[in-house]
Amino acid sequence: MSTAGRGRVRVAPGAKRVRAYLGGQVVADTVHPLLVWEVPYYPTYYFPRADVVTALLTPSGNTVRSPSRGEGVLATISAGGAEAVDAALEYPDSPIPELRGHIRLEFAAMDAWFEENEEIFTHPRDPGVRVDILPSSRHVRIEVGGVTVANTMRPSLLFETGLPTRYYLPRTDIRLDLLEHTETVTHCPYKGAAEYWSVRAGGELHTDLAWSYPAPLPESARIAGLIAFTDERVDVYVDGVLQERPKTKFG
Repeated sequence: MSTAGRGRVRVAPGAKRVRAYLGGQVVADTVHPLLVWEVPYYPTYYFPRADVVTALLTPSGNTVRSPSRGEGVLATISAGGAEAVDAALEYPDSPIPELRGHIRLEFAAMDAWFEENEEIFTHPRDPGVRVDILPSSRHVRIEVGGVTVANTMRPSLLFETGLPTRYYLPRTDIRLDLLEHTETVTHCPYKGAAEYWSVRAGGELHTDLAWSYPAPLPESARIAGLIAFTDERVDVYVDGVLQERPKTKFG
């Protein structure tokens, strides 16, 4: 896959058919998407102008300025009785040639996104990210506030590009009496929708410290129902060795 770098922005052609919907209507449908890494963590999709239903777009007169992408022109999308204000962005004279003639749709402003016929969530999948889930016999013990909340010889280790190893543990090896279910739900484009628990230990309630994917996406099916802890905020012992707490944006 060829890429082009312009300062902090990386650009690459995508191979999937991508569709975006608002109000039940197709706003964009392309087999020539452009993946643009506006931030280092994940890409966003830009559509060729010819593959966007531009009749649904009304220029708002607002603009944004990006040091790398140039002057951006905003438009409001109206479709199926729904309206997404300033959700379409175009850089007609961008210093990055690949962006010219392309339109970016705000991911969260659309009702639904599809790669081929599979709905995606949160943001586009990064083609450079791989997720491997392997059963293990390592001894994993989790402490919170000096209290052992999980102790297992049957962890599943999840290896995701660019992130620390995550330890997913069977519920039967976790002190479920210390967990309090919360209303928090997050979405991962590789794993699906996660539910959360706080942990009451060491005389303190540690909010949203553990999570699980009850119905993960097919590629992550091996972690269905298992529980992981935020390693950035707990003490993890692997084969008796205390692990260094990772430093990530999730900490």
